[in-house]
Amino acid sequence: MSLPDFLIAGVPKAGTTALHTALRQHPGLFLSRIKEPKFFLTDGPPPDRGGPGDAETYREHVWRRADYEALFADAPPGAPAGESTPFYLYDTAAQRRIHAAVPGVKLVISLRDPVERAHSNWTHLWSAGLEPIGDLVRACEAEPRRVRDGWAHFWHYIGLGRYGEQLEHLFGLFPRDQVLIFRYRDLVDRPAETLDRICAFLGVRQGLLTELPRENVTAHPDPSLRHRVLSVMRRRLSKVLGTPLEGLLQHRGASRRPLSWEQRQRLLPYFADDIRLLERVTGADFGDWLLPRQRAGGLVGTRPAGQRQSRNGQRR
Repeated sequence: MSLPDFLIAGVPKAGTTALHTALRQHPGLFLSRIKEPKFFLTDGPPPDRGGPGDAETYREHVWRRADYEALFADAPPGAPAGESTPFYLYDTAAQRRIHAAVPGVKLVISLRDPVERAHSNWTHLWSAGLEPIGDLVRACEAEPRRVRDGWAHFWHYIGLGRYGEQLEHLFGLFPRDQVLIFRYRDLVDRPAETLDRICAFLGVRQGLLTELPRENVTAHPDPSLRHRVLSVMRRRLSKVLGTPLEGLLQHRGASRRPLSWEQRQRLLPYFADDIRLLERVTGADFGDWLLPRQRAGGLVGTRPAGQRQSRNGQRR
């Protein structure tokens, strides 16, 4: 059987595409040609319903065992083989399927500030013309209904960011020495050091990978009449014109706009309890995720002047 030795198992919008591309350059590793096969997300064919554009995603799903094994059949002898499906951490049924099939697999997990992750996720779908709600806060409020209606994982802006629950379940299946967790910001700010850490975990030579390619950079088009019209066309005609329309939607789009501190405050309650659980599960400090987002040169998404911030994210 040809099954993976390692999985980049999480999380979406946390550098997994760039990481997959970078690791493919290592001569001692084998990465699947299809970056995101999603094999362990189902026990058979993917669903035939979902949210806007989900049918396109399901067509990419490698769900037959023989097709999945074929992804790793060409791995050189002795080279660890892997794939990258960043929904595996979120989907606890997928965690159980992975454990049943490859209990000794190594799991690589990149975690990103959950509010920032949700914002990047929403921007991705909005810019592609698939997200019908033009505001992240309101889109998060719609999540319970979307989950009930069977919309695919990528629409679960809140659920995907509750890493404490996900890792608590994962550590009930896999020993901790099979799991490597790091921050997305480490991958971006210290790529050589972080890539060496990943290579050491996978048991291959360090010092060969020093840069992270620029992948999956999403434009943020204005909510204009043009965007609204193209978005409606994208959702209605996704099966035949999905890719061309997505290109038109993102043409000349600006960079993703940061959230304001007020927006961030409205989203933090979805994650605050889980961040504390994450700290207990991992033994690491993630309290900075309850604060305004830090960037070089100052704060992005700052609170109004005259307000101070406590460590738990409350105004005072």
